[in-house]
Amino acid sequence: MADKKKLSQDTQNTLWHARTVEDVRQTLNVPEEGLSDQEAAERLERYGPNQLPAPQRRGPLKRFFVQFHNLLIYVLLGAAMVTALMGHWLDFGVILGVVVVNALIGFIQEGKAEKALDSIRDMLSLHAYVERDGHRREVAAEELVPGDLVLLQAGDKVPADMRLIRVKDLRVDEALLTGESQAVAKQVDPVEEDAVLGDRLSMAYSGTVVTYGRASGVVVATGKQTEIGRISEMLTTVETISTPLLRKMDVFARRLTGAIILLGVGAFAFGMLARDYTMVEMFLATVGLIVAAIPEGLPAIITITLAIGVQRMARRKAIIRRLPAVETLGAVTVICSDKTGTLTRNEMMVRDVVCADASFEVEGDGYDPHGEVLRDGQSVEVSDYPLLGDLARVGLLCNDSTLDTDDNEQWRIHGDPTEGALLTLGLKLGLDAEREADDLPRTDAIPFESEHRFMATLHHDHEGNAFIFLKGAPERVLELCRRQRQGDEEVELDEDLWRDAAEKLAGNGRRVLALAWRQTDSDRHDLAFDDISEFTLLGLVGITDPPRPEAIEAVKRCRTAGIGVKMITGDHARTALAIGRDMGIGDGERVVTGAEIEDAADERLSEWVREVDVFARTSPEHKLRLVRALQANGEISAMTGDGVNDAPALKRADVGVAMGIKGTEVSKEASEMVLADDNFASIVDAVEEGRTVYDNIRKSITFILPTNGGEAFVLLAAIALGRVMPITPVQILWINMITAVTLALSLAFEPPEKDIMTRPPRPPKEPILSLFLGWRILYVSLILLAGTFGLYIYERETGADIEVARTVAVNTLVMFEAFYLLNCRYLHRSVVSREGLLGNRLALYAIGLVVVFQLLFTYAPPLQFLFSTAPLDGAAWLRVVLIASTVFFLVELEKVLFKGLHREARGLEPRREGEA
Repeated sequence: MADKKKLSQDTQNTLWHARTVEDVRQTLNVPEEGLSDQEAAERLERYGPNQLPAPQRRGPLKRFFVQFHNLLIYVLLGAAMVTALMGHWLDFGVILGVVVVNALIGFIQEGKAEKALDSIRDMLSLHAYVERDGHRREVAAEELVPGDLVLLQAGDKVPADMRLIRVKDLRVDEALLTGESQAVAKQVDPVEEDAVLGDRLSMAYSGTVVTYGRASGVVVATGKQTEIGRISEMLTTVETISTPLLRKMDVFARRLTGAIILLGVGAFAFGMLARDYTMVEMFLATVGLIVAAIPEGLPAIITITLAIGVQRMARRKAIIRRLPAVETLGAVTVICSDKTGTLTRNEMMVRDVVCADASFEVEGDGYDPHGEVLRDGQSVEVSDYPLLGDLARVGLLCNDSTLDTDDNEQWRIHGDPTEGALLTLGLKLGLDAEREADDLPRTDAIPFESEHRFMATLHHDHEGNAFIFLKGAPERVLELCRRQRQGDEEVELDEDLWRDAAEKLAGNGRRVLALAWRQTDSDRHDLAFDDISEFTLLGLVGITDPPRPEAIEAVKRCRTAGIGVKMITGDHARTALAIGRDMGIGDGERVVTGAEIEDAADERLSEWVREVDVFARTSPEHKLRLVRALQANGEISAMTGDGVNDAPALKRADVGVAMGIKGTEVSKEASEMVLADDNFASIVDAVEEGRTVYDNIRKSITFILPTNGGEAFVLLAAIALGRVMPITPVQILWINMITAVTLALSLAFEPPEKDIMTRPPRPPKEPILSLFLGWRILYVSLILLAGTFGLYIYERETGADIEVARTVAVNTLVMFEAFYLLNCRYLHRSVVSREGLLGNRLALYAIGLVVVFQLLFTYAPPLQFLFSTAPLDGAAWLRVVLIASTVFFLVELEKVLFKGLHREARGLEPRREGEA
């Protein structure tokens, strides 16, 4: 077992990409004919199967019961036990039901990481072609061992991490590991030891896809030792961050619990020592006080508000996988976005065409062949610039890819994305691919290979003329050209002109290709390397993965909302900077690379995430470190992504956002939110909904807690004055539950306020119950105390029975809440307007429903029996309504008097220097 562990570590830690083929063969003892079956079996026993191990999982019972391990849940269970001891089984059932529903939601959402690991395992290849004992055979991918010789061809999924030993024009799509949009051309030669993952051209990694060419390689790592296995291991160790709401509710619950216990003990002691209550009387009074102080309906209201937010977001193409993430979106201060497929379309497109005497700009999106070609802002036709048509024709015919549309009428490429961009250019210029191929049929070709960095094709027209078309890397094509086309003439090649043009395009983040042609002997039907010379250069094309137009607008909206946007990509620094400039991300000059992140201390990284917005050539570990650095700075981070390489950072971020269409299952399972339309703009819509949800939760808290405060103050006032309790514990539960399930619930449906996306993000450390809201709750609680206790005393002093006085007190409290509900529609702005008073019909319906409930509470004999109530006359109701309505006017007056503080509380006015 120890030997097996050592060998596994050897395969993981060796820098295979930096070693020569001979060295790799010798180290792993790989014969020319491949491993023997016996040796393969021994190595399989030694290294283990080529699959990712299943993680240990908690059983369903443990997963369920751990959901109750929360202080607020303990408070609720205590409230349920109190109601059960009082024999109020209906309320006991309601409170217990709230607790169980919350636990079920957590139980269902539990196991997200386990699903992510399952998704990674599903991404591994199912089979592989190997050389063993000198024979090619197909084996199950899980039977591969280090030292196996594996054969690859276009369309294959790489079955294990491999050191390439033979390459024939191999290109591999590594986007799921590196985020790089272009397929990578591979080579046999070793690379530098410190090369980042995307630059290890001598390696092919498990889970990536061969898009072109053929190769063979030696397996150097299997199972959890592979790069994709490392990501799997990272997912098991990455800690999921608790959401701001849960953290704040935990603090709130601890403080509330402590306050309730102290309040109960203090009241009990005062009543026994200072007011000569009996122990039984004080026990009942203390129970009533505790029941009054516990907001039984608050967790249910928060859960319902979050659920409503989920529904609203789903209508805006944002699917929430974890309920508290709805609110977290509203707290986001920075969005870390992957580039490929998130900010960009993940579709290559020709953006620039440079000829000797003219430059052109190409419009459009991705592979869609609709778009104009412009010169100096004016649309051009091929007939006006024959050279432009010849260049596009070379790109169209010196090409092995095809374009078509899928079932949704979306254009897609079959083959190399760069060639797809050239096809689209030809179609935009009005060329017909089939007709051009008929007019100039291909006779022979030299395919693109990394060794010579060009592709050439031989064509004959129907008049007997023969042409060679050439495309490739600019520096290589320039070596093969002697002349250039300038208008209708051919002149001597100006190498400096073209090198400067290529450098300028590359500086703008373009991938540059040069296109050339020459006429050859009409009787030539074979193409050899000796024929590749004396070409005439037609021009250069600049190719890019274009940004999504809606994403550009979304970035602007983020800026307006005070949300930072950072691009974290596996692509090259120059490309990242160019896309950043197009998107409005960063200053267009500063970029930090993965190599710099690798060597940076945590303190330096914290500085970079404050100052720099573009990060390039990043690995999964780098993305994870960047997210952690942001969180260490106190930021609430959202991380977008679609590849396996994004999964650890998605899981660690406060909100992980995966792409629903192009995203891998791994990224979806590791995230809290999935964009159904892969539209970056949907994130901003989701942030708006998240802010609305948080607003509505705060409105609900600001509405519910004065009810508890007013009830508690009324009971404390009675104890302090030595009077009979104005409200019984059973009546308190009635008030709490009726106002929670009717009035407070209506606030969950409040639409967003007009200024919600022009406010800066709320401070991450801001408590859910701020000083301002604490003042509002105290202010309203005192109003409720004065009105309710005052009317109760009035009724008793004028000779009313205790049942009548208590019925007046209960109705006064509930009517206070009905009027106060209107104030809470806007916490800071006045509601004295048509929109403020009538803008939420559900609030008006809730008030009407509460009136019906209170009439039943007062006059229905069964409820009179249960709650010890008595009927009231018209004069009593008039007093109740008049006194209760005062809260509306007093709160609106407070909004006017403290208008400046309200603006500051909403973040509309920054605090002056020196202010606390």
